[in-house]
Amino acid sequence: MKRILSVKVILLLIAVCIPNVFAQEKPKDQEQRPEEYRFTLASLKVQIVFTEYEGDKKLKSLPYSFLITTRTRDAHPEAKIRIGNRVPVYTGGERGAVSYMDVGTNIDSWAEGVAPGQYRVYLSMERSWVEGNVAVPLEKVPSTQSGGGESHPTEFRQPIVRQYRAEITPILKDGQTLETQMATDPLSGRVVKLEVSMSVLK
Repeated sequence: MKRILSVKVILLLIAVCIPNVFAQEKPKDQEQRPEEYRFTLASLKVQIVFTEYEGDKKLKSLPYSFLITTRTRDAHPEAKIRIGNRVPVYTGGERGAVSYMDVGTNIDSWAEGVAPGQYRVYLSMERSWVEGNVAVPLEKVPSTQSGGGESHPTEFRQPIVRQYRAEITPILKDGQTLETQMATDPLSGRVVKLEVSMSVLK
């Protein structure tokens, strides 16, 4: 009789404890990405800085900053930056046709909350810049000298356009600055570092 009573008591304790265990584990799973944090509306100030080095020497620093509103269930706002110049490029032909290439910086971004004071910031970046030029020989053209029947070659100075592209999704805290990438140009050996910082507008 005592053995039966002991078994019943043990089973009763197990029945009471099991719901409590699951009740404790469920919030733990929800804390990883709860909906109330993911869709929290906030305005963020994001700053991106491209810094170029040659060895230990700092050559240039290019900062870009913008405001972005976090995504919600009903809205998916994005921030975009387009800045640059149009560079002439010789395309050949009898008349020496020239086209224009867009050179500059393009940034696309969106953000969402992941925890109190923490935000996931998606960044798609493309940067191009002109560095030096190359002399490209053109087709021979008639001589302008009187009586000269010969033709002479000419040349067109073509720009060297370098490029940097990246897509990153860092999770940043309010006021945090993070060096996210470092890339080395395979031809010049110059190093480009990317720094991202974020702060919440109160």
